[in-house]
Amino acid sequence: MKRRQDTTVPAKLAKTNLVLEYDEVVIGSDLTAVLYAFNHNLPIFFTRARRPFRFDYFEPSLDFSCVGEDCIATTLNLHEGEMIVGLAKNLMWERLLFILSLAGKAPLSSLCEHIRYNGETMTCSNEYSKIAEIKFEQAYYFGDDNCAGLIEKEVANDSHICYDWIAFNRGGKHEIDYIETNDDFVKQIWFYPTDRIDGNSPVKDACVISHLSEDQIMNFDYSETMARFKMIHEMESRGMKGTFNGYCPKYGHPKYYKFRTTNICREKHTKPQSARPSASKIKIAKARDEDLIKDLSKSSRNYQKIIEYLCT
Repeated sequence: MKRRQDTTVPAKLAKTNLVLEYDEVVIGSDLTAVLYAFNHNLPIFFTRARRPFRFDYFEPSLDFSCVGEDCIATTLNLHEGEMIVGLAKNLMWERLLFILSLAGKAPLSSLCEHIRYNGETMTCSNEYSKIAEIKFEQAYYFGDDNCAGLIEKEVANDSHICYDWIAFNRGGKHEIDYIETNDDFVKQIWFYPTDRIDGNSPVKDACVISHLSEDQIMNFDYSETMARFKMIHEMESRGMKGTFNGYCPKYGHPKYYKFRTTNICREKHTKPQSARPSASKIKIAKARDEDLIKDLSKSSRNYQKIIEYLCT
């Protein structure tokens, strides 16, 4: 008997006629966009999640118990003393986006890879096909990496933030968590328990933050290698030393191994550039995190059942 050919279209390839209609929508995925969508109980759409930087923190005085986040202050060791920080911003970002998802306010979640606006509807698609059409009366745009037709860029911005992730192969055991310099190149150095070793390891790796122009990025003097060398210089200039290596037999002075490091990767993020909306329905949103956080307690009442369930 001849086998019948299976003509079923795979789920991820199947076309959809899903049309969603809203009065207002939020476009973007950074912390400000998520806070705005949460406070105003609006649906949020984006093509790539803009998670806050791993070492960005809120002020320790802020209370986020209204959304079920424990506000535990953390003390970071500096060379000159200590610094107290509050909740990590990426944890808050995860919590708010999760609550929005449970409330049906993130209907496409992270499935959308491209957004195109034709003046009437916003088409969302993935790698294979269109997945939804969005109709709206007002859209609040906070920035997105893969949108077309929503904004017109006015001035190109060649300013970048570079994150150089550096592994310590020797000399990674120390108590310092953070170093700040007066130079835009290697401006901040964050030390964190390495992700390369399972468990709570005493070995630390580093993330070096630099603010560079396009020309500087193309210059070897500002490369990943030079960032690593300057990080070691900043550490040694503050009296930090590598692993103890016994005593000098002639003078009895303690000896230390040199730091041994390797580059893991460099991440480059372009700073936001000025833009103008392409249509009257699009509004370039300008909201401050500080103002949105003040309204967080009041707006969390819209999600009270979800928050109570998450806290049980």
